[in-house]
Amino acid sequence: MVRGNHEKNPENIPSYIESTFLDGSVLIEPEYPNLIFAKDGEVYSFDVDEKQKRAIVIGGAYSVDKYYRLSKGYKWFEDEQPSDEVKATVEKKLSQMNWKVDYVLTHTAPIRYEPREWFLSMIDQSTVDNSTEIWLDEIFQKLQFEKWYCGHYHGEKTIDKITFMFNGFKVLGE
Repeated sequence: MVRGNHEKNPENIPSYIESTFLDGSVLIEPEYPNLIFAKDGEVYSFDVDEKQKRAIVIGGAYSVDKYYRLSKGYKWFEDEQPSDEVKATVEKKLSQMNWKVDYVLTHTAPIRYEPREWFLSMIDQSTVDNSTEIWLDEIFQKLQFEKWYCGHYHGEKTIDKITFMFNGFKVLGE
């Protein structure tokens, strides 16, 4: 799983332990060993069409309903977006890889691909922190990749090499 918003970053939950999966570090809660969280900035290796492919993971996003959640006493997690430390880790990893990876797996999308047609009309967009999307756009401009997969926006479509996913799933490379 790639972490999203509306949840605490599993790296900050003491019950999660680190393990290795697909040549990268992951987080697992021993009570639920089949739920595997990919770590931000980790690169995972996949066999796709008999070729070794690499995917970097970048989780997190801003909750556009933050103020509603807070007013109702619902949970909101301050660490839902990538921290400066996570951003530095991701950029360092991509630099080591000469800014080339096969796949990008994120929760949200680069700002240039924000699907504004899916925005909730009752949300004042001036209150939305889109710093993660702006940062992902900076990565997008530098990065060489085959496909980028993301969710967050509650819809499904593909634009250029970016695929938005909500209810479905895809086989890497298709």
